[in-house]
Amino acid sequence: MDFAPDATAQDHTERARAFVDERVLPAEPVLDAQLTATPDEWGVRPIVRELQSEARTRGLWNLFLPGERGAGLSNLQYAPVAEVTGWSPRLAPPAFNCAAPDTGNMEVLNDFGTPAQQEQWLQPLLEARIRSAFCMTEPDVASSDATNIGTRIRRDGDHYVITGRKWWSTGAMNPDAAVFIVMGKTDPDAARHRQQSMILVPRDTPGVRIVRPLTVFGYDDRDHGGHAEIAFDEVRVPASNLIAGEGEGFAIAQARLGPGRIHHCMRALGMGERALALMVARAGERHAFGGSLSEQGVVREWIAEARIQLESLRLLVLKTAWLMDTVGNRHAMTEIQAIKIAVPRAVQQIIDRAIQLHGGAGVSSDTPLAELYAGIRSLRIADGPDEVHLASLGRAQLRS
Repeated sequence: MDFAPDATAQDHTERARAFVDERVLPAEPVLDAQLTATPDEWGVRPIVRELQSEARTRGLWNLFLPGERGAGLSNLQYAPVAEVTGWSPRLAPPAFNCAAPDTGNMEVLNDFGTPAQQEQWLQPLLEARIRSAFCMTEPDVASSDATNIGTRIRRDGDHYVITGRKWWSTGAMNPDAAVFIVMGKTDPDAARHRQQSMILVPRDTPGVRIVRPLTVFGYDDRDHGGHAEIAFDEVRVPASNLIAGEGEGFAIAQARLGPGRIHHCMRALGMGERALALMVARAGERHAFGGSLSEQGVVREWIAEARIQLESLRLLVLKTAWLMDTVGNRHAMTEIQAIKIAVPRAVQQIIDRAIQLHGGAGVSSDTPLAELYAGIRSLRIADGPDEVHLASLGRAQLRS
């Protein structure tokens, strides 16, 4: 295993780092100002469009997607680039067109979509002309077990009819989210993992109703398109909107969530690095009880432990990326589960300590720490809660 970045990874990472430092981080207060000026609007703000245009010019576009439609980077090559975007999770991923849920939806369409589906939906997503949402989680069932979902997708001649309710559909509040990928049951009597299917539902289809926006610790993610609860009331779409085939939904979900989980962890390392940088700066500039905070033993321990955690987990993330590239996602499942558990836990602790070191400023909007904390805490639930991954990983170890 050789995790040293090759020339391609080094080049992309250096250019991404320069773009984030020079343009993205200074644009964060601009985004705040634009959000304040348009408090009732959902979706992409002008500064994001401006950054997207520049990112495309700099060749920093669709870096998450391997193959000819993307930048052609492997998971191992993409890892350090994704970490750089984690320094500004509100701005950098959408600026690079590498933000969830569009990334996962593009991967689904790229890997499983028909040529017609790719032309209608994938190409506009690759060009950031539209956004999308992924509708799997439901309010009425424990969606950590995806076989529980109750939304029905019923065949009716040349159409399918969708009935059900979803929530935590990220991006759906954005009016530019033109298509929803909806997971539901086409055959409740089939084998447990063959009951589910995925289907494309255009936003403007009759029967699609946005019930309400949802917040994360009070943050509405208005600039990204938020999170929505959505009702599907006898929504009728052409049968050609089905992705792959009936009964393929669970397998598609697993294929989608593997890359999504490692991308989240890659970015989370960047969030941890930014929190650590803020902690170091604060320790050096703040004085209390006759000396700088950097002279306090507990502060030095926090900083040392953060460095150890980030370096250790970066190696595990890189190993996971390498395995996904060399033996495939299925054979990297143990490592994918391990990083999905370990990285958000560790980064949450680092951010929490950075907040503590900043005192009142840490929980205010004067620093990015509170919003970083909200994001990383929710990641311990999104894409499968810690407990589900721990149980699965434990079973795998007992079988080995």
